[in-house]
Amino acid sequence: MLSGASGPGGDPVAPAVDAGGGVVSDAGPPNHGLVGESDKFVRTLSKIPLLARSDATVLITGETGTGKELFAQAIHAHSGRSEMPFIPVNCGALPEHLVENELFGHAKGAYTGAAAHGKGLLAEAEGGTLFLDELNSLSQSAQSKLLRFLQSREYRMLGSTRLMRADVRIIAATNAELRDQVRSGEFREDLYHRLYVLSIELPPLRVRRDDIGLLARHFLARYAAEHGRGEVKMTEVAVAKLASYNWPGNVRELQSVVQRSLLLSLNPVLDATDIDLPVDVDAAEETTDLYAVPSQTPADAAIGEVGGDDWETFRDAKARIIKDFEQRYLRRVMNSADGNVTRAAKIAGMQRRDLQRLLRKHEIKAGSTYDG
Repeated sequence: MLSGASGPGGDPVAPAVDAGGGVVSDAGPPNHGLVGESDKFVRTLSKIPLLARSDATVLITGETGTGKELFAQAIHAHSGRSEMPFIPVNCGALPEHLVENELFGHAKGAYTGAAAHGKGLLAEAEGGTLFLDELNSLSQSAQSKLLRFLQSREYRMLGSTRLMRADVRIIAATNAELRDQVRSGEFREDLYHRLYVLSIELPPLRVRRDDIGLLARHFLARYAAEHGRGEVKMTEVAVAKLASYNWPGNVRELQSVVQRSLLLSLNPVLDATDIDLPVDVDAAEETTDLYAVPSQTPADAAIGEVGGDDWETFRDAKARIIKDFEQRYLRRVMNSADGNVTRAAKIAGMQRRDLQRLLRKHEIKAGSTYDG
């Protein structure tokens, strides 16, 4: 178990966990507790004080649900900016035409209805930290404006010619592979290098299974108290069932499963039968090994039987397979939605702008349907 901060007199802070990735903010520095028992998580936590020592830009990568925002909060809380604002923004939730206004603000009369100056998020974060989540969803125009700010620390409000300065640290996060997006032209290479000064990659829950029981019991105690259930415990068999699942949604999904399992059971002790996983792990184990590698996977078929000097490089094979998958998937989802982008995005579980970007990349037109 690791605590990433010390209390008065150098005593270790009592460890705590919370939703999203095993990190919680207590009352504030120096009582910002960080906890984890698995080796990968402990190594990740050990980087927090190092990342907090400077004002350099940080890029946090990791799958959805691994706790990127909470790690950003931890970096901020350990930094010299801890008494100043921490402002999070989900870039994927910002309509493309509002990104500049949200980040930089607007001058009076900048557009119809702009009756007064409007502060942007950069101004709100003055002296503190601006956390840009889902950074990869920014348009090329917004990427350009962010790059200009990172280079000069200056920006213009929408509709203004006046240059303004902001003393703000930028922490960005993404669950996408930015290097692949740089190669495809979707993400600016110069911005990537500006962001990739300091970096931290958060491990998925499936590689830190030692933490599953710790997190599950914490969430159980939290939701039992929240719903007036008193003390509710969890058996080791129940924990083992949780550990048998692969957690594609990571800690966020674990939190949801524990809460749902508690609410659907009246038992004071949750057993394996009370654990409501998205799939029936027991039934799956009767027919297959969840962790076995199939003798012939789709990737095997795509790579083929080529050998010797005819082998593709790993990068080329990966790029070809991904491109083929994306094209096939996009055509099928557009067919299912009768060419309607909004409906297709809903089916695919994507932001509309992300789907549009992929459609443009593969020259697939909205309003059209495709064979295959």
